[in-house]
Amino acid sequence: MPNPTDTTLPTTFDPADIEARWYAHWETNGLFRPERPEAEAFTIVNPPPNVTGSLHIGHALDNTLQDVVIRYERLRGKDALWVVGTDHAGIATQMVVERQLEERQDKRTNYTREDFIAKVWEWKEESGGTITRQLRRLGCSMDWSREQFTMDPHFTAAVIKTFVDLYNDGLIYRDKRLVNWDPKLKTAISDLEVESREVKGHMWHFKYPLANGATYTYVERDAEGNVVLEEERDYISIATTRPETMLGDGAVAVHPSDARYAPIVGMMCEIPVGPKEHRRLIPIITDDYPDPDFGSGAVKITGAHDENDYGVATRNGIPMYRLMDEVAAMRSDGAPYAECAARAREIAAGAEFSAKEVDTLNLVPDEYRGLDRYEARKRVVADIDAEGLMIKVEDKVIMQPFGDRGGVVIEPMLTDQWYVNAAELAKKPIAAVQTGEIQIVPKSWEKTFFNWMNDIQPWCVSRQLWWGHRIPAWFDAEGNIYVAENAEQAQKQAGEGVALRQDEDVLDTWFSSALWPFATLGWPEGDAPLLAKHFPNSLLISGFDILFFWDARMMMMGFYNMGQKPWDRLYLHGLVRAADGAKMSKSKGNVVDPLGLIDQYGADALRFFMAAMESQGRDIKMDEKRVEGYRNFATKLWNAARFCQSNGIGASDTIKAPLARLAANQWIIGEVQQCVTAIENAMADLRFDAAANAIYQFTWSKFCDWYLELIKPVFAGDADSPPAIETRAVAGWALDQILVMLHPFMPFITEELWHKLGERPYELIVAQWPKPEAEVSKEATDAIDWVIDLTTSTRSAKNELGIAPGAKLAAWLAAPSNVAARTIERSSAAIERLARLTPVTIGDPPAGPAMQVTAGEDVFVIPLEGIVDIAAEKARLEKALAASQKEAKSLEGRLSNPAFAEKAKPEAVEKARADLAHHSGEVERLTAALARLG
Repeated sequence: MPNPTDTTLPTTFDPADIEARWYAHWETNGLFRPERPEAEAFTIVNPPPNVTGSLHIGHALDNTLQDVVIRYERLRGKDALWVVGTDHAGIATQMVVERQLEERQDKRTNYTREDFIAKVWEWKEESGGTITRQLRRLGCSMDWSREQFTMDPHFTAAVIKTFVDLYNDGLIYRDKRLVNWDPKLKTAISDLEVESREVKGHMWHFKYPLANGATYTYVERDAEGNVVLEEERDYISIATTRPETMLGDGAVAVHPSDARYAPIVGMMCEIPVGPKEHRRLIPIITDDYPDPDFGSGAVKITGAHDENDYGVATRNGIPMYRLMDEVAAMRSDGAPYAECAARAREIAAGAEFSAKEVDTLNLVPDEYRGLDRYEARKRVVADIDAEGLMIKVEDKVIMQPFGDRGGVVIEPMLTDQWYVNAAELAKKPIAAVQTGEIQIVPKSWEKTFFNWMNDIQPWCVSRQLWWGHRIPAWFDAEGNIYVAENAEQAQKQAGEGVALRQDEDVLDTWFSSALWPFATLGWPEGDAPLLAKHFPNSLLISGFDILFFWDARMMMMGFYNMGQKPWDRLYLHGLVRAADGAKMSKSKGNVVDPLGLIDQYGADALRFFMAAMESQGRDIKMDEKRVEGYRNFATKLWNAARFCQSNGIGASDTIKAPLARLAANQWIIGEVQQCVTAIENAMADLRFDAAANAIYQFTWSKFCDWYLELIKPVFAGDADSPPAIETRAVAGWALDQILVMLHPFMPFITEELWHKLGERPYELIVAQWPKPEAEVSKEATDAIDWVIDLTTSTRSAKNELGIAPGAKLAAWLAAPSNVAARTIERSSAAIERLARLTPVTIGDPPAGPAMQVTAGEDVFVIPLEGIVDIAAEKARLEKALAASQKEAKSLEGRLSNPAFAEKAKPEAVEKARADLAHHSGEVERLTAALARLG
């Protein structure tokens, strides 16, 4: 054990030294998963961080909560397994390696696919372990001996089998659909990887001339049906924020009820851009999508570049023309524009067409081909304006989609991709949550879960990358698809002599991580003892932000591959926000580095902060002062242990509470029992804050502040007396129980103290959870509670009246309760030493100014004559009371004003509420102090 021979506790608590020594010892000795083959299983899996990642404050929260649970269950004797590993993070990792190549004036396409992937593996071996080293610094007791990686051979086998099985069951298919295309990464990304941001843009209004010079009477009416505009028009007005996509329009749509356009429905109109001799005509159709009250009420339909237009085009059989290439530049491939436009005019006139043929048509005029989409936009607008067909342009704030990794504007794009029938796979997870087979905690997240799952769309699982699990599908020259676990099986399906090429795409990273709860345990191998024992997992802890990325997909794959739920419970925690409640971001400069906090305050303090602040359903506000406060808590425990050690109190040799006769000893045993129960109840409900608060209050208040004070007189006398021997045994046992109960939250300091306090046959990490199994005298515990109550009341009253804390005061008690009479008779010394009351007289108090303090149902009268200047004290209290009453009234008025609550910054509202609470408390305190003076 990494324990010096000298077990004397140093004066100063140094977290850094302790943390480095103990973590290495735990891991080296396999203590994160002790051999417990017969024990009940308890299993959690960590949300695998990206192999490119480093520890951020969200990781610190997520992994702290998991470690609290796993250490707790390990102490309770479970065969506790915490599966650990990293995700290959297709997009992020490829970006990192490509960026390194760019720094050397190199690029991916200078290499074969195999050579580039080899470079990624090299990077992974050299630099991919940053976050796992940082998780160790946090104290995470993961089973590193079984560390997983989503590109490991066994995991890859599981991914390929899942894809093939889903395909054979008709649950994976290839389709041409609209996807979110990231032009920087040159790949499709999911809806969940798109961030919508408000940006300043424009709305352009253009004329689409009617074919053959046709005209119609355009009539606008107000809400009462009165005509407000009537004119002859030879065009239909279209508004768009993306003029460059006009080149791919397949129709113009109006609402069936829109009387303004009824005369021209079914007619053709002209797209007002491109060479005049090759202008395309498109039909005017009706659909429920257009809003008659928005803009002109008419919308252009560009099915290959807009999600809503895609739906209209699909419903109405409108051709969808793709305009851009993989970098969102206007297409430069294919036949000349004149030839493509001619065929598009035939299709618009009713000629039959196929989606494959439409995909080959490049309707970008020759002069725009190869232009960046935004340069093309400028040219299109300028050309239409020059022709006199632009009606107006408006400044407009628009919501624009950005890729969360590429950081550029997403282009909706019609491409061939692989899709999972998520709606079918979602049925069993939905039922499991409905019936309670899977419990979501907090329950308030169920509504969000059902809303998404009941309206789930096909899941696009293909990505246009090189790094990742390559899709196990092969194509022949005719485009036939052969899905198999390897090339040999695919060739067997196709037949000898048929030339095959494998799909270039890889699978979405979330597809592989969806298998995490069981593929990490040996699936699909036939003999997988870990899988038999540890699946389903017991619990999943994750941030709410990956509920759909990961959690829901694990449910789908668990039921599909294993026929059962992946875990019993799903706990969703909130975000860690900046101190003012704002979301942390690098751009705001408010990101907090957890490693910096560990360097400054120690891992134990940061962990305790995370657990203590984790209240179900609420985000956590970062508060460095509280982290510092928990470092002070660790120091207080350290000093309490030093006091115990200096008085011969050391390691206990019993799980059961020692026999106790002294009231203080019986009291602390009872308090241990209550603390154990409180923690167990809190952990059963996953109330991390309640569990942390229970052990904090017991350690700081009950043990350090009261019990150690109560037993000090015992050690002032004969060290070998029966009371001293008993007290050393009880105190050592109680301190041991603190170390065990606190260990899940503060593993480092507790393990260090565990060994510093005496020889141990085992480490604290594998100790036994407390089982006091003691009966204590209620008469004894009531007496101690009464003394504590009296002391607290007296100290508070002294503070209110400005009396020195150490001043001894005489007190009278007219009609003592039974507990008061017994305690005054037997424990007058404790009353004098703690409450500083002496003498205590049973009887009526003398006349004159006095204050009253209570202990339970007993009311003590303490004369104040000669102790304080009554008149001056009354004046001081009355002045302070008036000031607080005035301030409280002002704050109440401000907070009750709806305008303040709506317009003020959230931090201003919160400060006002805090100030009101403070002044309300002061009013109550000062009123009580005045009442004490009579």
